[in-house]
Amino acid sequence: QAQLVESGGGLVQAGGSLRLSCAASRRAFSGYPMGWFRQAPGKGREFVAAISWSGASTSYTDSAKGRFTISRDNNKNTVYLQMNNLKPEDTAVYYCAADERAFLVERTPTLVEEYDYWGQGTQVTVSS
Repeated sequence: QAQLVESGGGLVQAGGSLRLSCAASRRAFSGYPMGWFRQAPGKGREFVAAISWSGASTSYTDSAKGRFTISRDNNKNTVYLQMNNLKPEDTAVYYCAADERAFLVERTPTLVEEYDYWGQGTQVTVSS
């Protein structure tokens, strides 16, 4: 049974917007820092954004600042990534992840190895 399920990906023109969602299967995920990563063909998985368990702290990679917003609704066990002004270089499979080891710790992990659970990914394709 999948612990994290992403949705909301698709094909969009440059300058457009998408909102990704990541639904967690257990209530405990509301206490974990959550992150979004992406992986383009032939490249490694890279950090995009992270949010602390409370939602009070967020972190972004430089290319996402000012265009992407990460948020969470702990009542729904769901994390979101609002992506605006999308560019062709944003094309990738987007993954959400959860850091179980940081339960109720106010932090925003940015490294792949800091996360314990991963979703299956959702494809985002931005055409020029």
